[in-house]
Amino acid sequence: MKIYKFTKDSGKEITKFNSDFFITRVIQTEKPTHIGCMYLEENGVVGYHQAVVPQLLLILSGEGYVCGDNKEYTKVQTGDAVFWDKKEWHETKTERGLTAMVIESE
Repeated sequence: MKIYKFTKDSGKEITKFNSDFFITRVIQTEKPTHIGCMYLEENGVVGYHQAVVPQLLLILSGEGYVCGDNKEYTKVQTGDAVFWDKKEWHETKTERGLTAMVIESE
């Protein structure tokens, strides 16, 4: 399991074409990709299971805890991204609720 940030502070300012915004690159894929949005309500959980393909979880709002193979939980919150390798065991849980985008692809 690896934890990353995708907050504004970790992004790049774009001014080309009269633009005025920040972007944080998340992922580039060459294979088919599944993208979904997960809504975990209070005390929600995505149970402990193996990733079928590499998986990236982007915490959009709220906070919770994630673990990998070692079952050691790490707190995550808005702006954090969590990456799990294919076949890596993992779990996501929250006490207060969280919303996250999940990107799965080889």
